[in-house]
Amino acid sequence: MSVQTLYTAATGMEAMQTKLDVIANNLANINTTGFKKDRANFEDLLYRTEVYPGVQDATQTPTAVGTQVGLGVRVTSTQTDQRQGTLQQTGRDLDVAIQGSGYFRVVDPSSQDTMYTRAGNLDINADGQLVMGSAQVGRLLDPPITIPNDATALVITSNGEVMTRQPGQTELTNQGQIQLAQFINPDGMLKTGENLYMETDASGPEQINNPGTDGIGVLRQGNLEASNVEPVQELIDLITTQRAFELNSQAVQAGDQVMQNISQLRRF
Repeated sequence: MSVQTLYTAATGMEAMQTKLDVIANNLANINTTGFKKDRANFEDLLYRTEVYPGVQDATQTPTAVGTQVGLGVRVTSTQTDQRQGTLQQTGRDLDVAIQGSGYFRVVDPSSQDTMYTRAGNLDINADGQLVMGSAQVGRLLDPPITIPNDATALVITSNGEVMTRQPGQTELTNQGQIQLAQFINPDGMLKTGENLYMETDASGPEQINNPGTDGIGVLRQGNLEASNVEPVQELIDLITTQRAFELNSQAVQAGDQVMQNISQLRRF
């Protein structure tokens, strides 16, 4: 039926629109620190079975195939590509990149919930505490680390030790330890915007370790992790998705044309 054609093609157009939204978000965040690109996944819908496979024919012999007509497609999920982004050297002491699978732990001041981020553009607030570099909300690094006001040098080691040098001293003083969190299923974390994630039942509970242990990753001071979006691949996906949308729209036009031809039939 041409009416079913309209509905089936409409599911394809809706699915391709969602994929376009995902691609647009990836491209929009091509310069977002620590951003991980997403991918839309699809699955076919129910089938209208007119003849079941294996039914017996006139000679009581099972048939090899049946007659089934699909009813379209839908988006089944969006998955995050967790691959490491390129490390970009900045030379800034408070810029720290994670080389590995871990996440920085920060505390939201309004809810006191622990949140997670890959963005290591840290800063120091008015109380001398390390915070996430945000102009909207001051989220403290967890566990909290305070930097003395008179510190003349700041060193963050690969295993997360925060060291400072005081005036008149030659040796570094340990001010705290940066800890990272990792998850069994990082794809199951809830994205909340502002480079932040939250733990969910799907992600599993956080596993906290110092950098450099249990494969959680190490820290690289003076670097930031760039987005792992690949512009060329996204543009290819954009073109193929646009063409798929156009093909589904043409199927709608074809179904409409069939119904128009039927409505114009005359009996003689």
